[in-house]
Amino acid sequence: MKTVRRLLFREVLIAVGLVTLGFVALFFFFDFVEELQSVNHIGSIGYRIPQALIYIGLMMPSHVYELMPITVLIGTIFVMARLAQSSEFTILRTSGLGPWRALRILLSLGLLFVLFTFAVGDYLAPLADKTAQLLKAQFQGQVTVGKTGAWLKEKQPYANYAVNVGALASDGTMKEVRIFEFDNQGHLVSMTQGQTAQFGEHDDWLLHTVDRTEFTSADTKAARVERIISDSFRWPTGVTAEMVAAAVLKPERMGTIDLFQYMQHLSSNNQSAQKYEVQFWKKVFYPLSCLVMVVLALPFAYFHFRAGGIASYVFGGVMAGISFVLLNNVLSDLGTLQGWQPWFTAALPGLIYSILSLTAFSWLVLKR
Repeated sequence: MKTVRRLLFREVLIAVGLVTLGFVALFFFFDFVEELQSVNHIGSIGYRIPQALIYIGLMMPSHVYELMPITVLIGTIFVMARLAQSSEFTILRTSGLGPWRALRILLSLGLLFVLFTFAVGDYLAPLADKTAQLLKAQFQGQVTVGKTGAWLKEKQPYANYAVNVGALASDGTMKEVRIFEFDNQGHLVSMTQGQTAQFGEHDDWLLHTVDRTEFTSADTKAARVERIISDSFRWPTGVTAEMVAAAVLKPERMGTIDLFQYMQHLSSNNQSAQKYEVQFWKKVFYPLSCLVMVVLALPFAYFHFRAGGIASYVFGGVMAGISFVLLNNVLSDLGTLQGWQPWFTAALPGLIYSILSLTAFSWLVLKR
């Protein structure tokens, strides 16, 4: 069986690699055409074609992560169908390769794809995306979110804070920072504005060019407003750079641990974390879909193909993979709107395709 395992592993890995390379090249072309709209004119200084090519290249790990279930399904279907057409799989069956043994071999191969997908989605893609965004910000100016910037909340023992970050510079510096301080009764205590801010080394922010306004309680007779202008101001806080990046950038660009920490921050400050919880569980369950895809591809080895009949089945695999990605995205948005359990929302596409793959395996392989 070592020879059979080596044969299947080699053929499937080569096929999946070639399919992934083809899809990545296609997405690279599409992204380049779209990115041309942001490229500066010839002769101007800034975001040019070389920088755009580097930016698009850094975005490719995200596409690899998103495409892995599709490419695993297409590549495995192609190998299984080709072995069936050439009668090689029939020879393997007569040599003792039963359905369950073939399933175990493909599942062990699927585990390799699961580990690879997890590593790309949790480590390589977030790092590459962050580098790409900072590179683009370096040549275009800054990373912003809408007209009002990003809003965060923090609850401390004696006060509550609402923080607004207007933009992130290419070096990670925050711009146009506003900090609103409220007491436990909800009264505004102070408002601090800084043109720039940096993350300190001891759970604090260092604001520069600060305009701070302090308000006394309206219940006292000596109520007054005091305005202080200073070069710097140190604000103790537990809001980290990852949390600010999560508010400014998309949650898909974060790793599993960063998502979990940001979820805990939102929950501790009585904020809705539904979107980030769904994305967290998607990060957990999405790599496991590679196992579902290899099981779904196994029945194609038991078909009897005529000459040239593989193309239609590969096309069916493409459509099945695309439908899985569409269902995964649609159910994520629907679950967020309807307030479904985040783990159930993220696991539902995999459960549906698991049932389909096991049904196809039991009917086509075991019964027929």
